[in-house]
Amino acid sequence: MQRYFVPMESFTESSVTITGDDFHHIVRVMRMEAGDTVIVVQPGGQAAIAEIKTITDDAVLADVIEWTQEEKELPVRLSIASGLPKGDKLEYIVQKGTELGAFSFFPFQAARSVVKWDEKKAGKKTERLQKIAKEAAEQSHRTVVPVVNEPVTLSGLIERAQEYDYKLIAFEESAKQGETAKLASTLKVIKPGQSILFVFGPEGGITEKELDKLVGAGFTACGLGPRILRTETAPLYALAAVSYHLELLG
Repeated sequence: MQRYFVPMESFTESSVTITGDDFHHIVRVMRMEAGDTVIVVQPGGQAAIAEIKTITDDAVLADVIEWTQEEKELPVRLSIASGLPKGDKLEYIVQKGTELGAFSFFPFQAARSVVKWDEKKAGKKTERLQKIAKEAAEQSHRTVVPVVNEPVTLSGLIERAQEYDYKLIAFEESAKQGETAKLASTLKVIKPGQSILFVFGPEGGITEKELDKLVGAGFTACGLGPRILRTETAPLYALAAVSYHLELLG
């Protein structure tokens, strides 16, 4: 069944109204009709099976048939902080990171970021990235849509980091030196419901000066295996490692 994230105000006790892009997807793309069923998800993560009853010119009206209990989210909240990369790499990180269970994304202006986002561009790009996250969350049957934050400075990122239980930096020099224990040891002690903020540099990596600031703010530098990963690959490696350790190993 197709899955749609619907605002809380669109629900009544026993029905839901779907409008906007989701209405268009149901009617124009999927060509659904009365009697078809979809999964609708509230902002808090509660999901329900709903049967389409009526389709108007701008809305799909459906009856809630059954509320479901789903366990689709990582047991810990993992946020990805990416130094602004070139091209569409950030879109890729958001899309695939959402599929792999990321809780939120923090683009940040790193010293070696080639691209610069002005205020006007940042708003539009963030809106597009949030849409990508929503679509990826629907495709991967998540119960939560990750939040894509507008770009922050390194200082702004450090300020936000105070909200997290664990703070890690993917640092290629650590990988070159064969460091392998920091990520594994963190995953051994973290408890369900706790949070990790994981920082990844842009194409040129994190500078020593940035590393010093982050370490001074309580971050731990770690390697991600013996191979040097691209800026768009490293976050996905980290998410897969967390999923394997906390979901598959039990």
